[in-house]
Amino acid sequence: MPSHSINSKRSEIKVCSTAWKGSQVPFNAISDPNWFIAVLGLCLFAGCSSNKVASVPKVVIPAPVVVVEEKTIPTLVSLARTQKEYRQDAAKHIYGCNQHRIHQGKLPPLLYAIGVVTFEVNKDGKIQSFDWMRKPKQAPEVIQEIERTIKAAEPFPAPIYLGRVRYTETWLWNKTGKFQLDTLTEGQI
Repeated sequence: MPSHSINSKRSEIKVCSTAWKGSQVPFNAISDPNWFIAVLGLCLFAGCSSNKVASVPKVVIPAPVVVVEEKTIPTLVSLARTQKEYRQDAAKHIYGCNQHRIHQGKLPPLLYAIGVVTFEVNKDGKIQSFDWMRKPKQAPEVIQEIERTIKAAEPFPAPIYLGRVRYTETWLWNKTGKFQLDTLTEGQI
C-alpha cells in the first residue's frame, strides 16, 4: 500500500489508502484517544438504536380441527368370548358388589322367590336393557330389590370381545333376604 504524509495543525499523520470504499483510514487511529472515544460512542449509540426491519405480516394458519370422540375406558373388562363365559363374569361381578347379601352354602329346599331376568350389556359395561322373563309376583319387594341390585352393580365388566351381550340370569332368593345366582349357585339341600 502506498503511504504518504498529510500536513495537519497538530502533527504529521501517516495515512494508508485502502481499497475499502475508496476511503482513507488513519494508520495510527487506535493510538489517538479522542478518535477511540468517538468510535466507542458511535458503537454504543448504534447498539441502542433499534434495527427496524420492514415487518412482514405474519400469516397465521389455523390448526386443523380434530374431533376426538371421548371414550370412557372401562375399569372392568371381561375377556369372555361367548355368552356363557360372560354370564360367569357378570355373576362374579354381582357377587363382588353384594358379598354381604350372598347366601353361603346350599340353599334351603323351598325358596322364597325365583326371578328370571334377561340383561343386555353394551360395550362400555352399562346395562342397555333388562327384561323380566319371570317375575316373583308373590314377592313384589324382591322384584324391586333385584332391579335395585342390578342398577347398583353398574357398570358391569365391559364385553370387549363380544361388543354387546345379551344373557339371562336366574335369581334364587331366600326368606332371609340373601340370594344366589343360578350361574354360581351351590345348589339346594
